[in-house]
Amino acid sequence: MAGLTLRRVARGRTLEQIPWTTYFERELSLRSEQDPEVVYHAYLTSPVDKGPLFVMHHGGGSSGLSFAVVASEIKKRLPAAGILALDCRGHGSTVVPGDAALDLRLETLSTDLFNVIQLTKSEMKWPGMPPIVLVGHSLGGAVVTDLAKTGRLGTSVLGYVVLDVVEGSAIDALQSMHTYLSTRPSGFATLQAGIDWHVRSRTIRNSISARTSVPALLVFDENQDPTRPWRWRTNLGATQPFWEGWFVGLSKKFLEARGGKLLLLAGTDRLDTELTIGQMQGKYALQVFPEAGHFIHEDLPEKTAVSLVDFYRRNDRSTLVLPPKVSELLKQGKRV
Repeated sequence: MAGLTLRRVARGRTLEQIPWTTYFERELSLRSEQDPEVVYHAYLTSPVDKGPLFVMHHGGGSSGLSFAVVASEIKKRLPAAGILALDCRGHGSTVVPGDAALDLRLETLSTDLFNVIQLTKSEMKWPGMPPIVLVGHSLGGAVVTDLAKTGRLGTSVLGYVVLDVVEGSAIDALQSMHTYLSTRPSGFATLQAGIDWHVRSRTIRNSISARTSVPALLVFDENQDPTRPWRWRTNLGATQPFWEGWFVGLSKKFLEARGGKLLLLAGTDRLDTELTIGQMQGKYALQVFPEAGHFIHEDLPEKTAVSLVDFYRRNDRSTLVLPPKVSELLKQGKRV
């Protein structure tokens, strides 16, 4: 019995929550003048000097802390980098009026992301916009692609990265979404039980990531079921009317938007026809991590960080050496 007790204690200890302060320098609460009742919540580590800003948008049902561990891995490899990870409306600690109808249209989420970037610049009193790499997982991939396609951020955007979502397979997967939602627990007895479920079910295959990101997905509410008071913060079932609108047209936008493009997948079977052709034509970079699940960046934060930093370096315009102008060569008496 003593051995069992020790094992339980040791196991429980490994499932303790890891606070966001381990990974980010500050959290932000931001209001826009256009929609002052919405309070955007985001996590930020500011870029240093002329370092890039990786702007992260999570998937449905998740939160900005989904990117916490990969953020620290990026900083290890690129100390000047900044990371901005928001909580999408209806998720995490972002606040929308309780009586307002749920609005998770792609256009709304794309505008929200644009607002958060602009408000962060104002809040932090940055003299100019840093070079930006947009990164989105699942639903977030659709959001960053849409924002890139609008061109609203101008030349600040060096490129965009989409994590494990393509139009064809995403729309196919929507058919099984209800089955998934009906089979997952409706709540948990403790926060640690929620973390444990994510790890045991291999929803998140990295316990460090799970201990960091899962607590933001749950909220304590003993009015529902006192035996399982930790409930899901986001009602994913209620987002169903928006599912198809998130992903229809994603492949076309991904290929057409300006800037560098990187697609990280957990398996090549996820590629649809349009993206397969685009890959053959060299229109974007593709990396596949078959050992990861859907949450690539949480399962493999080190590998994901290496890919993101390499992608930034390939698209960093500040390191470009431009050829001398023809007029200058002529002045030097050289033949051209």
